[in-house]
This record gives sequence, structure tokens and C-alpha cells, in this order.
Amino acid sequence: MENVFIMDHPLIQHKISMLRNKNTGTNEFRKLIEEIAVLMGYEALRDLPLEDVEIETPIETCMSPMITGEKLAIVPVLRAGLGMVNGITTLVPFAKIGHIGLYRDPETHEPHEYFCKLPDRIEQRQIIVTDPMLATGGSAVDAVRMIKQHGGKKIKCMFVIAAPEGLERLHREHPDVQIYVGHLDRELNDHAYICPGLGDAGDRIFGTF
Repeated sequence: MENVFIMDHPLIQHKISMLRNKNTGTNEFRKLIEEIAVLMGYEALRDLPLEDVEIETPIETCMSPMITGEKLAIVPVLRAGLGMVNGITTLVPFAKIGHIGLYRDPETHEPHEYFCKLPDRIEQRQIIVTDPMLATGGSAVDAVRMIKQHGGKKIKCMFVIAAPEGLERLHREHPDVQIYVGHLDRELNDHAYICPGLGDAGDRIFGTF
């Protein structure tokens, strides 16, 4: 699918396998999510625009490339998406951070909005939406829709794991959005959980079981 990128880097795959282990504790799980976000961010941000600026080195003055244009915006989907923010800001510490709050109805599995706060001039920014898991795709579809309603245009989404059903839905409803996935899992089960998955990412990041 166009605009869909499935990561195949060995480090990403190794760290995702560690995430899946039910015996991986909260502190290690949190660190792994951040490390995976760094590795995925490196790939997702490879098309940032550059311009040559004048730099004075200890030897001489030269023209050297630096990131240009409006600053980035990282928009985690609360709450699990927060776990990926520090990884991205390791690469781009100047990025602004917004927040989108959605929760999934336990019966219908459909998302419900409860919070949306985005940086100013969002229409001029490159936006990175973060969420460790893409299951049914409902939350991601709604998050992107909310950003577009506020004027956002240049949007990328990053997920550590995804189910085929959710990936297909997000791509179908927002074909202009670039989607980065650490690993494409097998399927959703009858309870809309990703299989083999890694459990509830939010609970495992924040230690709330």
C-alpha cells in the first residue's frame, strides 16, 4: 500500500520481541518503547527539508545543511502514545507537543474523544502522531480526522505494532497520511485485541494493571 512503511530493521524487531514478553517489567517496557520510537523516528523523519546555512567551524566558514521550515509537532494519542514522545524528541528536541485524548468503548470498540490540544500554526507543521498499537484503526482514524479539522495537512503516524484490519482502515480513510509500523501482526481476535500483540501498552508503560 502506498504511504505504508513496515520496518524491517533487526534492532526494531529484537526490541519488539522483548516488548511482547509478558515478564518484561514496567521500567524495561517503557525504555524499550522509547528506544523503538528513536529507531522508527530516524526512518520517518528522513525526508525533513534542509537548507544550507553559514557555519563557522574552528577551521573556516562554510555552508552546511540544517533542518528548515516550520518546526515539527508530535501528537501522542493518550495515554499510551506518550510513551513514544521522549524517543522522538531525542531526535528533534525543538518539536512542539500536542495531545489527543480518545478512549475505546469496551462494548463497541469504537473511539470516543475527550481531549484535543494542538500547537499553534498546526497547518504549517509536520505532524507525527504516535500510538504504540494500531488495532481496529478507529482511534487513529479519529485522531487524524481531528488534526485535519484543526488545519493539519502534513501528517505521519507511527505505531510499534499493527493489525492488518486497522492498517487497512487507516490507509483507506486517510490515504494521504504516511504510516510507519514496527511490526505487522497476524490479526485481531474476537475482543479486538492484536494477536500475538503485547498486551495493553498503556497499562504496561504506566504500570496500571
